[in-house]
Amino acid sequence: MVLCVLAAPSLAQDTSVPPKVQKMKYEVYTSGFNAVTAEMQLDMSQKGTYRMIFGAATQGALASMVPWQGTFESTGWVLQGGKHQPEIHESIAQWKKEKEVKTYRYGKDGKFIDIETTYTTKKPKKEVPPAELTDQTTDVLSATLVMMKDLAQGKECNGYSEIYDGKRRYGMEFKHQRYVMIKPTRYNVYSGPAVECTVEVKPRGGEWHKKPRGWLSIQEQGRDQGTMPTVWFAILGDKNPVAVPVRVRVKTAYGTLFMHLTYYETEGVKLSAK
Repeated sequence: MVLCVLAAPSLAQDTSVPPKVQKMKYEVYTSGFNAVTAEMQLDMSQKGTYRMIFGAATQGALASMVPWQGTFESTGWVLQGGKHQPEIHESIAQWKKEKEVKTYRYGKDGKFIDIETTYTTKKPKKEVPPAELTDQTTDVLSATLVMMKDLAQGKECNGYSEIYDGKRRYGMEFKHQRYVMIKPTRYNVYSGPAVECTVEVKPRGGEWHKKPRGWLSIQEQGRDQGTMPTVWFAILGDKNPVAVPVRVRVKTAYGTLFMHLTYYETEGVKLSAK
């Protein structure tokens, strides 16, 4: 059984036009409460290039305690052989009135050029990190897009990339688990066949602490709970060139977070809550 033959049978679609731009919306729930809302857009309408954007923000009671929002965007080239080489990766994090923007620049030959950081209340800075932290690295969105395209081509969910995030170098590994059927729920607008895989971050260098922090801490909490962070991908439409995330589960010491797909749109295909 391969993912390339899986599609949601309930989708209305015009298969005469291949999908080039895809828009998705997600909601993150914990203990039944909506904690975060997110959006993702993938644009492959220009030949030989790609653009991927992911944004998220806290919601409701959590937003009053943790007023955070972030946006991540990657643009790059699709080279011969199918390699996805980023040109620019930008991350914007805003906490209350403080905003930090990091812009990573890469060459078409794969070389990391530099990173520029701007702040709301501090002077901007530009730096060229040591090569041992950046050589042959990519960004997290570009790495995820490669996995999404591989799945649409019938490959299993197995992939590895080295990422540089401005302070640390790490490996991001996708591991195939199984093919499943996602059942209808009141949270997720997608139901149907999907592939389940785990994602693991592996420190490779830079400012990692002896005690796990941030995402690494969350990941290790999940490991202690017996489950690594898990993503379910599915193909929406007959000619979709990528499989998209339709559900994400992260277990922590404080409870389980689920991210559900609540809206999807591409050329001739739309899936939304009633």
